[in-house]
Amino acid sequence: MGKRTLLLIATNILVMITIFVVWTLIANFTGIGTSFETSSNSIGINFIAIGVFSLIVGFAGSFISLAMSRWIAKKMMKVKVLDPDGSLSAQERDIVDKVHRLSRAAGLTHMPEVGIYASPEVNAFATGPSKKKSLVAVSQGLLNNMDDDAIEGVIAHEVAHVANGDMVTMTLLQGVVNTFVVFFSRIVAILVSRLVREELAWIVQFAAVIVFQILFSILGSLVVSAYSRHREYHADRGGGDLAGNDKMAHALRSLKAYADRAQVKDHTDDTAIQTMKISGKGGLKLFSTHPDLDDRIARLERR
Repeated sequence: MGKRTLLLIATNILVMITIFVVWTLIANFTGIGTSFETSSNSIGINFIAIGVFSLIVGFAGSFISLAMSRWIAKKMMKVKVLDPDGSLSAQERDIVDKVHRLSRAAGLTHMPEVGIYASPEVNAFATGPSKKKSLVAVSQGLLNNMDDDAIEGVIAHEVAHVANGDMVTMTLLQGVVNTFVVFFSRIVAILVSRLVREELAWIVQFAAVIVFQILFSILGSLVVSAYSRHREYHADRGGGDLAGNDKMAHALRSLKAYADRAQVKDHTDDTAIQTMKISGKGGLKLFSTHPDLDDRIARLERR
């Protein structure tokens, strides 16, 4: 799995667990109560109450994660945001110009923030809560290892993500997944708590909710990753429309060549997490956020 996938999963899990813990503490101290049990059905579980709670927490978690995404990316990746009106080096000015030119071609009315971060890995990403508040960042490794056409293709791919509204779409999908995660984790936790003594039931239920929420979140990431792979093909097509199909295909071939060289040098730990080329082997492909590069190149060449 890639850094962005791990960050997305971890952020969602932490946000949902935080909401759960805070709600539990508030409910206990105010006397509101947190029981989702009832005597109205044969197994004594209030499915409607759990469903409403899960919907609120699930979408709150995903939208809070979305709102925090640009800030988290800047802090985690130590992104240097480039001021288009400030003093920039020739390389920095060229990156800003590329992002803005491609963004205008994509029909964006608000230019994304542009950033560079110090990392040897060949990497680039787009994030942000909306098209009006987005960030496109590239690694120094990308700039050092790719030629101008390949860099433009990579940037076009990321701008296409912004223009397609992929961040919001992924958030809505994550909200649905979160809702099911919260719902089923609470039902299972209630059932597990009934296997212990009554005085220990609330502690077991509290711990079980957290454990099953983490486990179900990991399983839910299979759905999110599958959609992420779909949107990568779409962003490749969008990048081809913006920068030209040849440049987009050249960018992917350059990434493939770099990955192959890195693997020969036994740097697999580094290459396995590069955002533009994430794809696993065997069962790990189910967790991959990006399809295989050969497949992406072949699809572009068939256009």
